[in-house]
Amino acid sequence: MSGASETLPKRGRFLPGQSGNPGGRPKGFAEVQEAARAHTPAALETLRVIATDEKAPHAARVSAAIALLDRAWGKPMQPSEIAGPGGTPIIVVSGVPREDDDA
Repeated sequence: MSGASETLPKRGRFLPGQSGNPGGRPKGFAEVQEAARAHTPAALETLRVIATDEKAPHAARVSAAIALLDRAWGKPMQPSEIAGPGGTPIIVVSGVPREDDDA
C-alpha cells in the first residue's frame, strides 16, 4: 500500500495526474459483457412472460415490468441536491424538464 500513500494527500483525494485505477478495467471484461449481451433477447422474453403472467405473484410481475421499462426508457431521474458552503443548495435536480420549459 505504499503506492496509495504517495498518490493520496491527507484529505483522501488523488493528486492531479494520478488515478485511483491506473490499470483500467480488467482484461476480459469486454468478452464477459459481450457474452452477457448475447442473452438479452431471452432475458427480455423472460421478463415479458413474467410481467404478463396473471398467475405470477404481483411482486414478480411488478419487478419484471420495472426491469422492462428501465431497459426501454432508462431509469427515472432521482431527486438530488449538492450543497455549497453553509449548506446552501448549489445544484438541485428534481426531475425531467417539461416540454413547456425553456431549454
